[in-house]
Amino acid sequence: MTSLTIYTPAGVLAKAAPLKLAARRLKTLGFAVSIDDAALAKHQRFGGDDDLRLDAIHRVARARPGVALASRGGYGLTRLLDRLDWTLLARSVESALQMGLLAHAKAPTWWGPLACDDFGRDELDEVTPDCFAEAMSGALEAVGFRTEAGFDGVDVRGLTWGGNLAMLCSLLGTPHWPKVKGGVLMLEDVAEHPYRVERMLLQLHQAGVLASQKAILLAEFSDWKKSPLDRGFDLKTVVAHLRSLVDVPILTGFPFGHVPTKVTVPFGVKAHLAVQGRDAFLGWQEGHAHHRHDDGHEHGHDHAGHDHDH
Repeated sequence: MTSLTIYTPAGVLAKAAPLKLAARRLKTLGFAVSIDDAALAKHQRFGGDDDLRLDAIHRVARARPGVALASRGGYGLTRLLDRLDWTLLARSVESALQMGLLAHAKAPTWWGPLACDDFGRDELDEVTPDCFAEAMSGALEAVGFRTEAGFDGVDVRGLTWGGNLAMLCSLLGTPHWPKVKGGVLMLEDVAEHPYRVERMLLQLHQAGVLASQKAILLAEFSDWKKSPLDRGFDLKTVVAHLRSLVDVPILTGFPFGHVPTKVTVPFGVKAHLAVQGRDAFLGWQEGHAHHRHDDGHEHGHDHAGHDHDH
């Protein structure tokens, strides 16, 4: 039975109920679940003060559970980046900071659900737990999704990386940014108006990031509100403009983000992206059986209230 530890490295957990529900559901999937002692700590908007959360991350790393799963996202990990023991994290738990681990230790992780935000929600989509359990067992080798027409025949290989768009932009230019070229860049965000999404994507484009990739996978950009000033400007407009600027295939429809249906895919490994008609397949090399998971990529928002913290 694979051991799984839930801990809180970033934003505060407002209630204990989702944590308990997540633990029960994960146990039914066959994991030996434990909850870190500081998982429910509170300090301002954080899951404990900086020192407490730093200790929790290192404590889980030293314990070396089969799976380390962040309870939730939210702002807070950026405050700890310069103090983390990257060597410790790389040889044990793949911590919340997937981008930092890729930059400092070239350590692969898994990009997938969070304990409370996904397993602790009232209704759990069956795809999310099934895909997560299969990935953690080492049996998952590929995921498929429907994308827009016009990309039939795309066939590329590259390193999977990316995450929350706002978080990525906040790391650009820091020592914690992995310089990935020829990769498959996966992006998502929540509560960001399309003009803000476009601005962040243009920042990555103008920094030379987008054009140096083999492909870009756009997941969900959810929970934003229309403005009377939009006059037809929306996410489709953003994607169309981006495609006019770069020759890299930009595929939409990747099932990830702050949404109920979420796949689990490896982060920081060589992958193969192929498109047949509108059916896209992302597969990875056999043997990526890192059981350590931590979606832990930091989100630029808290789910409760979608606060703009980045």
